[in-house]
This record gives sequence, structure tokens and C-alpha cells, in this order.
Amino acid sequence: MDYYLISTSAHDRSLAGVLVEEFVLCEDFTATGIDSAEWGSETGEWLAAPEVSRLIRSDGALRARVRPAGRRTAREAYARLGGGELPEEDELREHFRRRQPLPTTAPLRLGSGAAQDRRYRILFAGELGADGLAAAQAALRLEPTGDPRVVGKASVSAGGHGFTWELRRIGSGIAWCVDVTARLGGGSLATLETLLNYHRQAVRRQGLIPVTVERFA
Repeated sequence: MDYYLISTSAHDRSLAGVLVEEFVLCEDFTATGIDSAEWGSETGEWLAAPEVSRLIRSDGALRARVRPAGRRTAREAYARLGGGELPEEDELREHFRRRQPLPTTAPLRLGSGAAQDRRYRILFAGELGADGLAAAQAALRLEPTGDPRVVGKASVSAGGHGFTWELRRIGSGIAWCVDVTARLGGGSLATLETLLNYHRQAVRRQGLIPVTVERFA
């Protein structure tokens, strides 16, 4: 489950609320929707928040008011705002009453790769500063590529599979993505799920907001 702190405005960083989200994933680990709920200090109640989830990914002004956080930080902020003890995650899910759907398409066969190859894209909204970029490079263990479009690339074998990933800029830094190629072997697909989740969280911790997880092939 992902937590975000919401400020009063882009210029006034005083806390105004907490947003909680959870990606809805298919069997192949692509995203089909986002469940969310928002608690505001003015209302003092949890409300389903699909509109907020959509807008923080498309509206830069609103996104400037939102800061990714871990559960402990969200719990402390919630208490400071007068909410008391942050509910457990099963209780928070009870407020996910309206889902924000994400567009999905069937994966395409691209190129002449092996039948077991899968290609994923984890898309993020927002901008990375120099410190955030350096932290993302370290967390993803990236090596330079010499390609100005690709920040770095890494590979690993784990769980009977081979994985390669790249961090890419999209546009003028207004969006980013991690492209993952999985060469599946005979191991459990849980390794792939874990890797995709790790990459999503590693970049989210640097201030970007994950938009979706797509599969291209």
C-alpha cells in the first residue's frame, strides 16, 4: 500500500491530509486500476478518492502538493493532524469504494525475442532532482549507457530468470519510466512480481508518483 502526504498548497507545506493508494494488478502483474482513499483534517473522515489519484498524475499543480511517504511517516502525520491511530491496512481498504481504472491492452509480440521474454514499463509522473536521480541510480544499481535517453541500465539473474532494466526520461523530465525485460526460466513468477514492485517503490521513494505498470510483450 502506498502513502502520500498532502500539503495545503504548493507554497504552504503545512499538512492537510493523507492519501492511501493500492495498485490493482492482473495475473501478469500489469496494473488495471488504483484503489484509494483520502483523509483530510477539515472533514476528519476517510473518503474514496479516485479523482485525486487521477489528478495527481495529470495535474502538476496538484502533484506539487503531494509527497510520497512510508507508512510510519504517514502514521505520524495522521496523528499530528488529529486523526489518532492510523487504521490498519485491511481497515483502510474498506474505504476503497470507487476505483480509478487504468487503460489496458493485450501485450504485443515485438521483434524476434524468445517466446518467454516479457517487456514491462513502469511509468512515473513528476520530476527528479539531482539528489533524487542519484538515489534512484543507486537503488536500481544502474550503470551508464552512453545513450542520452537512458539514464542507466542493469541486469541480474534471480529465481531462475534473467532480468534487465533501464531508467529513462520521457519528455523534458516531466515523466520517467523503468523498462524491464524478463527472460523467464523455470522458476516461480513471484520473483518477477517482487522485482517489479521493488523498482516501483524504489523510484517512488525519490518523489515520483507511479502511474501504471504496462506490458508491451
